[in-house]
Amino acid sequence: MRQVLLAVAFAVVSSPACAASVDAGRYQSVLGDCEGCHGKNLAGGVELMTPFGKLVAPNITSDKQTGIGNYTAENFRRAMKDGVGPGGKRLYPAMPYPAYAKMSDADIADLWAYFKTVKPVRHAVDVNQLRFPFNLRFMMRGWNMLFFRPALYAADKAKSAAWNRGAYIATGPAHCGTCHTPKGFFGADKGLALSGASLQGWFAPDLTGDPTTGLGGWSAAEVAEYLKTGRNAHSIASGPMGEVIEHSTSRMNGADLRSLAVYLKDLPASPGNGGGASGVEAQMKSGAGIYRMNCAACHSLDGRGDNILFPPLAGNALVRQTSAETLARVVLAGSKAVATRETPTGPGMPSFAWKLNDAQVANLLTYIRNHWGNRAPAVSADAVKKIRTSLRSASH
Repeated sequence: MRQVLLAVAFAVVSSPACAASVDAGRYQSVLGDCEGCHGKNLAGGVELMTPFGKLVAPNITSDKQTGIGNYTAENFRRAMKDGVGPGGKRLYPAMPYPAYAKMSDADIADLWAYFKTVKPVRHAVDVNQLRFPFNLRFMMRGWNMLFFRPALYAADKAKSAAWNRGAYIATGPAHCGTCHTPKGFFGADKGLALSGASLQGWFAPDLTGDPTTGLGGWSAAEVAEYLKTGRNAHSIASGPMGEVIEHSTSRMNGADLRSLAVYLKDLPASPGNGGGASGVEAQMKSGAGIYRMNCAACHSLDGRGDNILFPPLAGNALVRQTSAETLARVVLAGSKAVATRETPTGPGMPSFAWKLNDAQVANLLTYIRNHWGNRAPAVSADAVKKIRTSLRSASH
């Protein structure tokens, strides 16, 4: 009898319909960048720094003791779409259920079919390391009442099929707004969607159609190229976006990348960065000298860089963001660009923290953000000091 039951179970698992669901779910995990937060084996342990303290991504393998091996399909659906785990355990929106709520039940079911096939890994994770009182999960009831409006994605009949597919991916599984939409005091979205936000010591840039700080100067083909390869004529991805490209967008199919580009290119422009700096002649003069000595060899005197290895600074939307947080971080800590199958060489930039003090970094960034036609707010030494201090704290 046991052999008969095993044979039946094998037949069910290996049926074409089940195999197709698993394959579809594996692709859903790519769209959702599950590896980016939960690690390549999905056993968790990746630390997420929030304004409220530290969260650690949980184990989502099929291990019964430390993972989600005891979940039912309904447990999984509620966690993904309602932010409620087994036993009524409230999840934090760092697990972006507000976005996943837009996903279809079919896509959630496929994702569950895939997760059931993931190799179990015994790895206990202390997930909730938030400060008091944010570590009290029952408070999420109030947060959900105030900010969570679950709803399936509703297609816009006035838009094309490609636009709707891109909108579904961006607002649903790919949860782009979790990083790129500004957040209020309680960590909920506020303001114009995808217009840029601070995140874990970086500034996730404006993705709207603004020609200065957003994607207004990029073609749809250049947006798709960046998501696929991690670079284009305008920018090279590093930091958190490099991880997103490595684990997620570089593995999406061409049709979905083109759809994402169509959607993003249609977003209304943000208000921009409020214009350039004024009364900073001394900073500009100092910054010009620092740039010539430390940056021009790679990025060139005219700020055009090299379209293969070194991104241009002239006309670069990232350079002209409201916040210079990412730029300061890159100068102080250095950076390593993402390497993908299409572009296997990931160029690096060294740290200049040992060489430049806070005022020098501020002058350099103010110069870069207001030269070659760029216009953006000046950077203060105090702002650089704050980022340098946070980097030191994170390294200990």
